[in-house]
Amino acid sequence: MTNLAVIPARGGSKRIPRKNIKSFLGKPIIAYSIETALNSNLFNEVMVSTDDDEIAEVAKQYGAKVPFLRSKKNSDDFATTFDVIKEIIEFYKREGKIIKRACCIYPTAPFVTSEILNQASNLLDNNNFDCVFPVLPFSFPIQRAVRKNSFGKMTMFYPEHQSSRSQDLEKAFHDAGQFYFFKPETIIKKQVLWTDNTGVIEIDELKGQDIDTLMDWKLAELKYKLLVDNETNF
Repeated sequence: MTNLAVIPARGGSKRIPRKNIKSFLGKPIIAYSIETALNSNLFNEVMVSTDDDEIAEVAKQYGAKVPFLRSKKNSDDFATTFDVIKEIIEFYKREGKIIKRACCIYPTAPFVTSEILNQASNLLDNNNFDCVFPVLPFSFPIQRAVRKNSFGKMTMFYPEHQSSRSQDLEKAFHDAGQFYFFKPETIIKKQVLWTDNTGVIEIDELKGQDIDTLMDWKLAELKYKLLVDNETNF
């Protein structure tokens, strides 16, 4: 097996209970990630890493495989995405399967499309990157960010830019929190997911949304509906 899609979905979400299988516009939100991975035709296998029997059953219903249940060590609040990926790669290695390319798609990423996965795959190969992931631009220049103390007094992180015009400042981005396309052998060797040889793809603000609270969830549904409506109208 050469190409693997990994969807990490533990059962212990706190801020939004049962988040990974909560209904998002009519179907479990994890279903979007599974179906997109399957429809991309990029992967020999689409698997879900979970410690939860109900999530495992939902994943199988939508076409993913669940070859093992995640260890307790990698199911708590302190386990990182890298920890989970390492456990998965080691499992397949014991099974005699070497993964040359993999993509970790988060279960709460309904905006991911087959098109952007293929774009990331091509960028990974054509530029010989270790990892590729999507990013969103900050809506305001980070160079003019401020901090405040317990009394409400503010100081600038970068006081040298107090008089700088926003349009003159370098554009900055943040991780969209959707997926990472990577070369497993390299990231395992370097022990990090973001190496010094990582590429990014800029996406539109309408095509990304952190989903950490119920308000985030509602905003994500609104954005998704807008995208669907726009596609229908064209």
